[in-house]
Amino acid sequence: MNFAPDIQERLARARADLRMGVPIVVTGDGTSILVLASETLAAERLTDVSNLDENACLVVTSRRAETLKARAYDGDLARIKLPLDASPEWVRCIADPADDLRMPMKGPFQSIRDGSVTLHRLALKIVKSAQLLPSAVTATPKDAAKLALDHGLTVVPEALAAPLLSASSPMHPVVHARLPMHAAEAGRLHIYRPEDGGEEHYAIEIGKPSRDKPVLARLHSACFTGDVLGSLKCDCGPQLNAALNFMGSEGAGILLYLNQEGRGIGLANKMRAYSLQDQGFDTVEANHRLGFEDDERDFRIGANILKELGFSSVRLLTNNPRKIKMMEDTGISVSERVALKVGENAHNTAYLATKASKSGHLL
Repeated sequence: MNFAPDIQERLARARADLRMGVPIVVTGDGTSILVLASETLAAERLTDVSNLDENACLVVTSRRAETLKARAYDGDLARIKLPLDASPEWVRCIADPADDLRMPMKGPFQSIRDGSVTLHRLALKIVKSAQLLPSAVTATPKDAAKLALDHGLTVVPEALAAPLLSASSPMHPVVHARLPMHAAEAGRLHIYRPEDGGEEHYAIEIGKPSRDKPVLARLHSACFTGDVLGSLKCDCGPQLNAALNFMGSEGAGILLYLNQEGRGIGLANKMRAYSLQDQGFDTVEANHRLGFEDDERDFRIGANILKELGFSSVRLLTNNPRKIKMMEDTGISVSERVALKVGENAHNTAYLATKASKSGHLL
């Protein structure tokens, strides 16, 4: 009998802890670090961290470090020594670019360059997967095992967690039911749930598409602002409706609705990016200032759902070559790219131009 959480369940618990401002412990290679998400950091816990380790540091991605003019000695991340008088407001000011233009001079920073960063890198991945700002306060306690036990902290072993954070979580069908829609009365909605405790994803099946030939398919990432509110800042809503109508007119198709809002950074961070765009940055620059890459989505999720549904070949409705490559890399043959050029307006012309010039979209 064993009721203890496995590593997948521990990672899910770790994400929830970080979102609540609770620290976690990451272990590996004979050492351990205490990790707190910068975004949810409380004053009392920051004081405890400073008392615990005089060499505590703030970890940010190299994208964020570039904006801050901080040395990223560790390649993809930078460790900034935490000042003795650091406050949660100071930490969040470094992690969040909202005030960069108002207060551009935030340094000078003392970047740490010695020692392994394997655990710090994993810590940032966990924070990112919790859809928080990609920044963490870390400390190296003398006895991490006792600290975790005494305070009931979630412990994440690097050797077990790293492969899971790099892989795409397996998808399992939950339920499906008939769903008549404006685009097609012969509709069916399938719900899929990932093993990692993340958000569910959906497959919208139009008609009865054959499994023996390429199916008209679309990978559509959730866009609350565009799909639900009719935002004019993007082309997501028009693309969703056009794809469904296209499938309805053909009588068959499959649309994968993936809950990867804001190119995988979550709605809150997407709104942060929108705020930066209002300051004059384009969509890619905004993501970089936040500490994210251009696109954090995992299109393998869509490929795995297609396989679960019995499809092996698609005619893909997309303007994004990266989706085609991801499909083919995961064993789904793309027999044809079907262009989907809709939704341009006066509010999103620059956004679409950036997608074409910086992200390679075929517009």
